[in-house]
Amino acid sequence: MTNAQLKALAAKARLGAVIGTYHAKSGHPGGSLSAADIFAYLYFKEMNVDPKNPDWADRDRFVLSKGHCCPSLYAILAQKGYFEWDELLKLRHVGAMLQGHPDMKGTPGIDMSSGSLGQGISAACGMALAAKMDNKDYRVYTVLGDGECEEGQVWEAAMFAAHNNLDNLVVIVDQNGLQIDGTVEEVAGIEPLDKKFESFGFEVEKIDGHNFDEISAALAKAKATKGKPFAILAKTVKGKGVSFMENQVGWHGKACNDKELEIAVNELEAQIAELEAEI
Repeated sequence: MTNAQLKALAAKARLGAVIGTYHAKSGHPGGSLSAADIFAYLYFKEMNVDPKNPDWADRDRFVLSKGHCCPSLYAILAQKGYFEWDELLKLRHVGAMLQGHPDMKGTPGIDMSSGSLGQGISAACGMALAAKMDNKDYRVYTVLGDGECEEGQVWEAAMFAAHNNLDNLVVIVDQNGLQIDGTVEEVAGIEPLDKKFESFGFEVEKIDGHNFDEISAALAKAKATKGKPFAILAKTVKGKGVSFMENQVGWHGKACNDKELEIAVNELEAQIAELEAEI
């Protein structure tokens, strides 16, 4: 799959996230849009999964630790074939398949329910250890927010991962620099994040989280790393792809109104059309 194809998938995921949160009248578009390229690469290039058999025992596992950013993940899963695209229009509705945080019991393709920050990486560590204990070859991937890294449980999980030599675990931090209360730097100042992960026993790679060549190279390096877990610190833009959302903290957790939706949809559809013309 080419980079243009991956970019188109990610742009469609952003479109799905914007439309889904609009119909829900709530949700978290900013961080959903920043992580869309990572989701696209994982599901269409990296991970060994089968949407026709979502519970396949030997599949690679994915845990969205920053569970509130599921709208674009749902849009990727829909494009992959786990369920119909129209399910996005029922996002967060009572009784709908797609809820405001991932639900492993109700949504095909979701390996772990998540949302309480810090718990997703912990579950991913358990999955990775289970693979080791069962002599299985599947790998485990988890995406965290940079604001989420303020949670102490993240670092308990990091200690666990290194102590158990979980070289089948890849932790990806979506570093868009913003969280609900402001910039990550202002709220808690987590830098130097690379040195922190290294001190906890991780191999670390810093990348542009919107550059598919860099995503590819980092994941290849993760597979080649033995004896320790791997962390990818992916620098991203919150609200990526929608002009009025980019780098705006206010778009952490609100939906578009009618006028904003029209602008966002027009921008994203133009991006999709341009990318599809390259394919």
